[in-house]
Amino acid sequence: MLKLLFTILACSITALDISAQSTGDSSKLSLMFIGDIMGHEPQIRAAENIYDGTYDYDDVFKFINPLISQTDITIANLEVTLAGRPYTGYPRFSSPAELAVSCKKAGIDCLVTANNHSADRGNKGIKSTIFKLDSLQILHTGTFNSPSERDSLYPLIIEKNNISVALLNYTYGTNGIQVPPPEIINILDKDQVDRDIEKTKSLNPDMIILFLHWGTEYDTIPSAGQTALAEHFLSMGADMIIGSHPHVIQKMVMMNSEEDSLKKPVVYSLGNFVSNQRRQKTDGGAIVRIDIERSGDSVKVEQAGYYLTWVYTPSENGRRKYYILPCSDFENKPEFFSSHTDYENLMKFVSDSRRLLNSQNINIKENIFQTPQADSLP
Repeated sequence: MLKLLFTILACSITALDISAQSTGDSSKLSLMFIGDIMGHEPQIRAAENIYDGTYDYDDVFKFINPLISQTDITIANLEVTLAGRPYTGYPRFSSPAELAVSCKKAGIDCLVTANNHSADRGNKGIKSTIFKLDSLQILHTGTFNSPSERDSLYPLIIEKNNISVALLNYTYGTNGIQVPPPEIINILDKDQVDRDIEKTKSLNPDMIILFLHWGTEYDTIPSAGQTALAEHFLSMGADMIIGSHPHVIQKMVMMNSEEDSLKKPVVYSLGNFVSNQRRQKTDGGAIVRIDIERSGDSVKVEQAGYYLTWVYTPSENGRRKYYILPCSDFENKPEFFSSHTDYENLMKFVSDSRRLLNSQNINIKENIFQTPQADSLP
């Protein structure tokens, strides 16, 4: 069985084996990128067992799990801290660690942790989040306990199927919350990112991926600053850029390098994967799949596509539930929904998203996912 190698970069390079599924083809690697995993207070209440005070988020992922499990490596933005009690939502997020447990069970391999809520519970929250992800053996990057830890663990190198990818993660800021030493949150500073890319290139990964928390909240059009940074970082050697933070979907563009004719995807914003935000366009997001292929010494992006997802929040036994649905499957199942209004809201999100992406995307099209027979709600 092939192994997923988490390569710790230090003066010498060592590898920690973490079990993973083999595709049976050592020359191809499929990546999946997921947007904002949030933890508003209604989500925390929905996950709580009121009889014993435990938490369980497994149901949140039950309908999206078959899609996530199709790829080799899945990476998502964890936009909460795992800082312990009291568990709180906006504006200072701290979710039960069971949220990360369910992410792992659903097939999410890696969580990026540099975002504007990383410092919500201060240095102790940063440290606790890192500790809990390490305890669960979930790969992560973007926040660190100390400068020496960052030096040794950054960039994160993931290797599978004879292909290695380097993952770098940054946020535009932390909502004005200062982070005293020694803990570190990677800030989106152009010069620092340039230095990190140069360091990463010296390690010779096959692909360099930037996961950036940037842009303007609720704006479906990338800012001029996003576009300029994307072009700059690609010119510096990044091979793909994935964006989060606006809480709505923004365009996806397949850039073609004139120098070597390689395809370089830029996904400006994936939107929300799961949250309690129900405003138009914030109640869903996109999952992006990118397939990489090795041919001899050449490694290139073969294709990229996206899946639309929507958060369904029915009331069951007097309590709100949260289910992430693959839209291309459930748009054909109006009978699945507890009310026609819910189905209409799904279709409104689908219509808005397709109108935006069909008009603005370049060479990245929608993928269609349908389960043979979707589960029914209890």
